[in-house]
Amino acid sequence: MSLQSSARALKKPPRLDDEVRFLRSWIEKPLHMGAVMPSGRLLARTMAQYVDAHAEGPVVELGPGTGAITNALIEHGVDQKRLVLVEYNPGFCALLGERYPQAKVVQGDAYALRDSLWDVLKAPASAVVSGLPLVTKPMLTRLRLVRDAFLMLAPHAPFVQFTYSVVPPIPKSLPGVSTEASERIWMNLPPARVWVYRKG
Repeated sequence: MSLQSSARALKKPPRLDDEVRFLRSWIEKPLHMGAVMPSGRLLARTMAQYVDAHAEGPVVELGPGTGAITNALIEHGVDQKRLVLVEYNPGFCALLGERYPQAKVVQGDAYALRDSLWDVLKAPASAVVSGLPLVTKPMLTRLRLVRDAFLMLAPHAPFVQFTYSVVPPIPKSLPGVSTEASERIWMNLPPARVWVYRKG
């Protein structure tokens, strides 16, 4: 075996590298991380299916991490140029910039969405897809995030959120907001469900 081929054999696959990055970030700042591992492929694909790949307007992803859901959105047919990725972790921002050079990567706090995106969006968003750990936040913080997301979304455009919890991350009874949920995704570890909220 040549030196070059043995080096190739030793190189870890990207998924394993991403899991190591996630674990390291979770150990350093557990409250900023929603999960110990990146979202599973089936969960990411389920989230992406709620996004209209051919609609006009940007698709905003909150907390993309290493890009598991971002990949699913692109595979679903969303043009990379439409993606606005809001990520708090500067290391993940650098990684996202390398992996998705045509997307707009914004280093900012998704829980202060208006401050992070006030000069970025030039048109109403056609979807907001969130990988944020909403259930770790107080209900008021969650409701403020959804309110700010609806302010930048086109009418009837989806706010897509997953949760490992058995209860919805945002109450189903918000006035003027319709809610739907996916089946529980048992193949994901831990099992998860996707919730979709629409207003207008």
